[in-house]
Amino acid sequence: MLTLARGRRLRTGLSATALAAAALGGLLQPAQAAGDPGPADGGPRHDKRLQQQLDRLVAQDDGPPGVIALLTRGDRTDVYTAGVGDIATGRPPHPDDHMRIASIAKAFSGAVALQLVDQGRLSLDDTIGELLPDQPEVWHAVTLRQLLQHTSGLPDYTTAPEFVEILRADPHHVFDPRTLLDFVAGEPLLFSPGSLYEYSNSDNIAVALMAEAVSGSRYEDLLKDLVYRPLGLRRTSLPLGYQLPRPYLHGYDVLPPAEPEDISEALGASSVWASGGIVSTPNELGAFIRAYGGPTLLSEKTRKEQLTFRPGDSSEPAGPGTNAAGLAIFQYTTRCGVLYGHTGNFPGYTQLAATTPDGTRSLTFSINTQTSKSNKPALLARLRTVQEDFACALLKGH
Repeated sequence: MLTLARGRRLRTGLSATALAAAALGGLLQPAQAAGDPGPADGGPRHDKRLQQQLDRLVAQDDGPPGVIALLTRGDRTDVYTAGVGDIATGRPPHPDDHMRIASIAKAFSGAVALQLVDQGRLSLDDTIGELLPDQPEVWHAVTLRQLLQHTSGLPDYTTAPEFVEILRADPHHVFDPRTLLDFVAGEPLLFSPGSLYEYSNSDNIAVALMAEAVSGSRYEDLLKDLVYRPLGLRRTSLPLGYQLPRPYLHGYDVLPPAEPEDISEALGASSVWASGGIVSTPNELGAFIRAYGGPTLLSEKTRKEQLTFRPGDSSEPAGPGTNAAGLAIFQYTTRCGVLYGHTGNFPGYTQLAATTPDGTRSLTFSINTQTSKSNKPALLARLRTVQEDFACALLKGH
């Protein structure tokens, strides 16, 4: 996903003020619960150890200003927060805050494509050449299956020099998302399709274009018809601009000793579109992943294909435990059991959404700064440790 490098930070005019120190120093929020009846009538208590994990995460110099984690078990959701969702006001993160879900948007493209497979309008063996003949001929043998599993070999358009220069000159530039692959149209495949795994933002752009080609509908409309409406997602959208719906979880660039810089609206979503542009909320992200990773959204036959995993291939960033790649979904094998889900990172945000295989329990874990293997790897390692503890609480809890 996109990264704002230390040497070329995008200045937004929204730099944090002296309120930042006061907010982070004195407003570590206790865990909140939705549907938690409390100990007086026999309900569960919040896990103090999990809360301490979040408090320590936001207290670190390079840590996020805020974090929110939702543990959903059946009809009960326990909400844990620490720090702030908005430094300027001191407001804590909230389950209905809008936020950039980054590469978890790729799972949404999987939900669209695999439902079209169920409807017989798409096949996992359909190729770029058959459905997108205007794309470079050297890409024509790549299949939908390979795109969904990141074994296509397509070069990643987000690393193309021309694309990067446009964003540097105008971070709010509105791209035509259906031409994003043009930035790498002159490039050969990185490897023979199906032979290797390499995570690429180009893959899910091509998936969305294939879905449009066989349906005759815009990808945005397919999301509404096949995902948002059936799952009751009213606060989830795929914008092209840079503004976020209110209220939102503010995202920050954290580079000590400088104060955190608010970069929530530094970049436009058109630059990543089907690969990372979706905006959702912690509550709705949980509803989505329970459906997509559980057994209710897809047929048994298609789900079997979805859950055919390549061991050792990680999401970006890596999720908790040992990772394996399926079709627009990942398997996270933790010390306490298995979850299915997806992660993502984008300037200002790092995300995890995961579910038990039966779709009855889910974990969403959102921090409001970016971390990945190339951007703050030490923070990512600490984050994955905390996420695994939350995963164990989800898998072991009653």
